[in-house]
Amino acid sequence: MTSVETSPAAKRVKLGPLAIGTHSGHFHADEALAVYMLRQLPQFKDATLTRSRNPEALEKCDIIVDVGGKYDGVKYFDHHQRGFEEVFSESFKTKLSSAGLVYKHFGKALLAHKLGNPEDSDETTLLYNKIYKDFIEALDANDNGIALYDTDQKPKFNASGITLPSIVGGFNPEWNNPVDQAKEDELFLQASDYIGNVLTQKINYYGKSWLPARSLVVDAFKARMDVHPSGKILKLSTPMPWKDHLFTIEEEMGLKEEEKPFYVLYPDGPGKPGWRIQCIPTEVSSFTNRKGLPEVWRGLRDEELSKTSGIDGGVFVHASGFIGGNASYDGAFEMAKQSVEKF
Repeated sequence: MTSVETSPAAKRVKLGPLAIGTHSGHFHADEALAVYMLRQLPQFKDATLTRSRNPEALEKCDIIVDVGGKYDGVKYFDHHQRGFEEVFSESFKTKLSSAGLVYKHFGKALLAHKLGNPEDSDETTLLYNKIYKDFIEALDANDNGIALYDTDQKPKFNASGITLPSIVGGFNPEWNNPVDQAKEDELFLQASDYIGNVLTQKINYYGKSWLPARSLVVDAFKARMDVHPSGKILKLSTPMPWKDHLFTIEEEMGLKEEEKPFYVLYPDGPGKPGWRIQCIPTEVSSFTNRKGLPEVWRGLRDEELSKTSGIDGGVFVHASGFIGGNASYDGAFEMAKQSVEKF
């Protein structure tokens, strides 16, 4: 039995699957990911996909991305129209692409669905912002032609071929080997699944590995004075993603530069007796350390390292001085202690 409008204000209930619309022709990473994200949500799980430049065909869809010249956060999710300046939040300046638009409105629901956390939980909000900052924003910038940084230097090599937008672009049909619409749609869905699988991997990593590490890094930060009175050495009970959390904690605590720790100690892995000493960088993604391991240790291994440092159990110190290893915790701690006190 079909639905019947009982009053002028009543809305007709749609029977059958919802429909997603986007443009046909050459496709890019942003709409490929936008479509993937929508199709992961329960309401769009069985949605049909219409790829067309025909406004009448697109208008029949329930949601339209990357085409149409309109954005309302409900049905229309295009970013090409004049005057469009939408950003993710007041903390960002990057103009959104269709990927960012869909993520802005559906990202929390996507994360809740994938990870099982409540959509309004603090954990979901933290991940929502983190994944935008570390993944989605770069796609928005790429599609809108925003450079990563201002430079007048000539690149040392061409890295464009290994970027996700470039790889997704490679799914398009060759210019000299035209295909019909059905084949083009098939290639689009392959590209959509490709970049979508990368997003899913990011969601799983941040939700199941990165986020659970936060409380452990907080505990290590609070206990740093118990490890060494200088507070310059952190001890972790197991290898884990610590950098992001440490920098966030330092910012939240308002730590002055001279109060920040230099080194992190952690075991090689479950069941392994060895320990690592890793230098804390000046910035999360920097290769410059707050304080590197001593120059005289760098590039040495095993007995030569132990003899030079005077610390038993030496395993290695990287040539750049950013990380080292010892056969025991006591040895790794002594490496950190000497680095703090003597160099």
